[in-house]
Amino acid sequence: MAFLLHHLLTRTAEKNPETEALRFNGEAMTYAELDRRTNQVARTLQGAGVQRGDRIGIYVNKSPASVIAVFGILKAGGVYVPLDPNAPADRLGYIVRNCGIRAAVSAPGKMAGLAEIAAKQTRLERVVLLEPAEDTPVENPGAVEVVTWDQVLQAGDDPVPGDGTIDADLAYILYTSGSTGDPKGVMIAHRTIFTFIDWCAATFAIGPGDRVTSHAPLHFDLSTFDLFVSIRAGATIILVPEKLSVFPVNLVKLLQTERVTVTYMVPSIYSMMVNYGKLDRYDLSALRLVLFAGEVFPIKYLRRLVAAVPDAAYYNLYGPTETNVCTYYRVRPEDLDPERTEPVPIGISCENMEAFALDEDGRRITTPGGEGELWVRGGCVALGYWGDPEKTAGVFVRNPDGPHFDEIAYRTGDLVRLAEDARNWIFLGRRDHMVKSRGYRIELGDVETALYGFPGVKEAAVIAVPDELVGSRLRAFIVPADPDRITLPDVKVYCAGKLPGYMVPESFEFLDELPKTSTGKVDRTRLAAASGGHSL
Repeated sequence: MAFLLHHLLTRTAEKNPETEALRFNGEAMTYAELDRRTNQVARTLQGAGVQRGDRIGIYVNKSPASVIAVFGILKAGGVYVPLDPNAPADRLGYIVRNCGIRAAVSAPGKMAGLAEIAAKQTRLERVVLLEPAEDTPVENPGAVEVVTWDQVLQAGDDPVPGDGTIDADLAYILYTSGSTGDPKGVMIAHRTIFTFIDWCAATFAIGPGDRVTSHAPLHFDLSTFDLFVSIRAGATIILVPEKLSVFPVNLVKLLQTERVTVTYMVPSIYSMMVNYGKLDRYDLSALRLVLFAGEVFPIKYLRRLVAAVPDAAYYNLYGPTETNVCTYYRVRPEDLDPERTEPVPIGISCENMEAFALDEDGRRITTPGGEGELWVRGGCVALGYWGDPEKTAGVFVRNPDGPHFDEIAYRTGDLVRLAEDARNWIFLGRRDHMVKSRGYRIELGDVETALYGFPGVKEAAVIAVPDELVGSRLRAFIVPADPDRITLPDVKVYCAGKLPGYMVPESFEFLDELPKTSTGKVDRTRLAAASGGHSL
C-alpha cells in the first residue's frame, strides 16, 4: 500500500512499465519513462538545494511536463504549488512571496512571464526547465539560476532515496480566491488526499484499461483525480490541451479518437459540448463514467448529455478545495424526467468522510426539508491556509457536534437542504458572496478589491448573474471619481492585468452612485436591475 503520492507512480511503473501513462497530441509516454524522467527532475532539484518541505512552483502549461513536474517535486520531498500560467504576474507574485517559493519548474516559452513574476519582490532563486529550448531563446529572469532540460537529462535516473517525508507532511498547496483580495493557500497533506484517492478507487473501479481525460489545470483540485487516481490504477491519462475547451467539437473529437472511458470536467464544459459539440456525429460509446463537479449542472443540459451518451454512469461530485470531494450522487433515470427543473442533489457522504448540516442554532439537521450550513469532517479535511492562522481558525474549527472534543471540521459556507429520503443533500447556494463560474470558485470581494485598485474608481461592486452555461457571469458597477478621466476600456484592461481571465467581469457599467440599503450597505438586488449609464 502506498502512503506517499509519488509511491503511486513508482509502484505502477514497477508493475506495468510499458503501459502508456500519458498521451498528449497523439504522442505517448510509458510508465517506465515517466518514472525515469521524474527521478531525473527530483535529483536535479535536490542537487539545486531543494529540501524536504520546500515549496516548489510549477509554471507550465498543460503538457507531459506538468505531470513530470508534480511527481519530480514530490520525489524530491518538496511541496508542489501550481502557478496558473494564464494569471497576472501580480497575483502569482503574491503566491510566490506568500509561501516562500525559492525554486520553480517551468518551460523555455514561459520564462518571460516568470521574469515578470520574479520581479514582484519575490525570493525566487532558481528555475528548472522541463522542456528543451529548441529554437526558443531562454530568457534569464534577473539573477535567477536557470537549469536547462539538457542538464536535467544528465542527472541520474535511479530511484531517489527516502528523505524522511511522512504521510502527515504537505504534498501540495492550491491557492483559491480570497475575500480580502489575496488568494488563500489550501494545504493538503499526503494522507489527506489519499482519503479521496482510496475512495475513488473503491467507488469507480478505475483500472489499467481505462483512458482518463486530464482537463483541469493543476491549480484546480479536479486535477488530483486525473493524475493520482489514474496513476494508482495504472490507467492512461489523456492530457487535454488547454485551448481545446474553446472548440467543443474538437474536444468531443478527442474523446472519440482516444477512446476515452472516464472523464471528469466541470458542467459548463459539458454544457458547451451539448450545445456546440455536435455529439450526434461522434462515437462516444467507450465512455463508461462521466463525472462532474465544481458548479451546478443545469438539468436540461445534463438530460441532453445522457441522451447522447446513454450507456455511461453519471456522478455529481461535490466538495470545496478544502475537502476535495466529500459527497457524491449517482444520477438516476428518474432524475431526468422532462418535467424536472431543479438540479440533481450533491448526494451522500463519501467513505471515511462525513458531511453534515447544522441549523442556525447549531443543531444537526436530520429531518427531511431541514436547511442549514454544510460541515465536513474526516481525513479529507485540509490542514488550513498557508501562513494565515486567522483565516484558518475562522473555518477549520472544533466540531460542535463531534464525538471527540478536539476534532476539527470544516465549515463550507454552503447552504443545503436534506432531501425527502433523509439521505441526500441538496445544494441551495452560498452564505456569502462567493460564486462559481466555469467551475472556478470566485469571491466577489476579490474582484471588487481589484477594481478599487484602479486610481479613477471611487466605488465598485460586482454581482453574479446566473447563467445556465457557465454558472455565473460577473457584472461590475463603477462610480468614477472623475468621469472625464476614466474610460470603461481602461478599467477592463486594468482588471485583466490584475485578475485571472475567469475573474474579469464580462460587463462594466458606470453609475453616478451605488444604490444602498437602509443600513448603508450596497443594495445588490437593486444593482441586478440597474439600467442606464454606459456599459462595456
